[in-house]
Amino acid sequence: MIRILPIVLLTFISLWCVSAQNKVSGFVYEDLNKNGVKDLGEPGISQVGVSNGEQVVRTDKSGAYQLSVDKDQIIFVIKPTGYKVPVDENQLPQFYYIHKPEGSPVLNYKGVSPTGPLPEEVNFPLFATQESDRFSALIFGDPQAYNKKEIDYYYRGIIKELEGIQGVEFGLSLGDLVGDDLSLFKPYIKATQAVGIPWYNVLGNHDLNFDAELDQHSDETFEAHFGPTNYAFNIGKVHFIVLDDVLYPDPRDKKGYWGGFRKDQLNFVKNDLKYVPQDHLIVLAFHIPISETGKDTFNDKHREALFRLLKKHPYTLSLSAHTHIQKQDYFGKESGWRHKTPHHHYNVGTTSGDWYSGALNESGVPISTMRDGTPKGYAYIHFDANQYRIQYKVAEQPISYQIELYHPKVVAQANKTRAGLFANFFMGSKTDLVEYRVDSGKWKTMRFTPTLDPSYQLNLFKRDYANQLMPGKRGSNAIPSTHLWYAKLPAELTIGKHQIEVRATDRYGQVHYAQSVYNIETPQNNDYE
Repeated sequence: MIRILPIVLLTFISLWCVSAQNKVSGFVYEDLNKNGVKDLGEPGISQVGVSNGEQVVRTDKSGAYQLSVDKDQIIFVIKPTGYKVPVDENQLPQFYYIHKPEGSPVLNYKGVSPTGPLPEEVNFPLFATQESDRFSALIFGDPQAYNKKEIDYYYRGIIKELEGIQGVEFGLSLGDLVGDDLSLFKPYIKATQAVGIPWYNVLGNHDLNFDAELDQHSDETFEAHFGPTNYAFNIGKVHFIVLDDVLYPDPRDKKGYWGGFRKDQLNFVKNDLKYVPQDHLIVLAFHIPISETGKDTFNDKHREALFRLLKKHPYTLSLSAHTHIQKQDYFGKESGWRHKTPHHHYNVGTTSGDWYSGALNESGVPISTMRDGTPKGYAYIHFDANQYRIQYKVAEQPISYQIELYHPKVVAQANKTRAGLFANFFMGSKTDLVEYRVDSGKWKTMRFTPTLDPSYQLNLFKRDYANQLMPGKRGSNAIPSTHLWYAKLPAELTIGKHQIEVRATDRYGQVHYAQSVYNIETPQNNDYE
């Protein structure tokens, strides 16, 4: 006999099924045997954040969580302090589950293959570890290789000197991992994994699916290789938030891109910060700087909205790349910042420098100095509880190389000269003190002078005035440097060699030095300069 269920009951079952299909649940657990499976006896971990990219929930005392989910979402765990997440064979952190039952839309570059229906549980394994409040991270700006030859430049010019590095907790690339050709993601990953530490990645404007019609589909290939474009994790007393700040297509005219955030991203930050202690340092990482003087590259209202979300967190730092220069910005109340101490935004110098341009070094790798005079390189950030110290490292140079000096090699002896001394302090800003002295004399203050770097211009002119083509490609035209200082060069001293010393005191109280020499000679035909 066929039994007909009442309509009310059928409706309840139907709604229950739909509701069940729109929920994801599982456990965050300690993977004692590190096999990636929640085995009997492996304990759940309570009070751990899990997110769908907008909502954030915390696990209960058994390590269980439940979240809503739609047909295009990535579920991820927010790594807590005292634990590590697994990494794959390429050192990419495995902290997420991609849920795209139908896969990515058909695009020029392949996205995510269909993942099918949700499993009964989506579980996240963690490994307990002794985690110090003092640790270091490696920060890369724009590797941005446009072909395999430039991937090789990236490996030999940057990665090779970092292989097997010790004492660094993780690495982070701030977008533009490649240059539009998304098939280079795999070679980029292969090159970077040689550093040998867990490596996180940010989406950049050259990492997009440009044939996508909607912003939420512009990151499909990135997601297939690296996972979510918005996520967070904790180490010690530092909370890291990674965000995709590239709006594509530009919502204003549907052409190109614009810097900013979607509402769901700001909701994620809001929901995430609810669980972050106010005395912890918040480090935000994205690709496009949150402000760029003279250009409308970022939606100022979105920056102000982000600042409002940080109103209860006085300890902050934000990181970006994109510009292929190096710059320190400080945001105060006039920019919507709500704390007494200005917000520090560090626009990091790039590992590709000026897009792999310039003369070739002895290894056949482009020197690629950036157009503000910053040599290509990368940054270390050293953390101590909720404090930090940034250290820029010029590629293939000793860590002490922090200042480039420019001055004439020889000047005529005279009471005065138009010749000058320029000091490019790569990590500097106008608030820093830069001084000089000659022949161990009295230290004198140099004048902050945001102008074109003469050392960079000299290298351009050498190429422009050469009678034959030089190896490598010409660099970009110079732009004013935000970390350049000037002083008049003394010419009234005795005939002979004289020593120049420059010292720069940075925002952390560290003092950096550079030295050089110049000659004073007898003027010829009463020509003083």
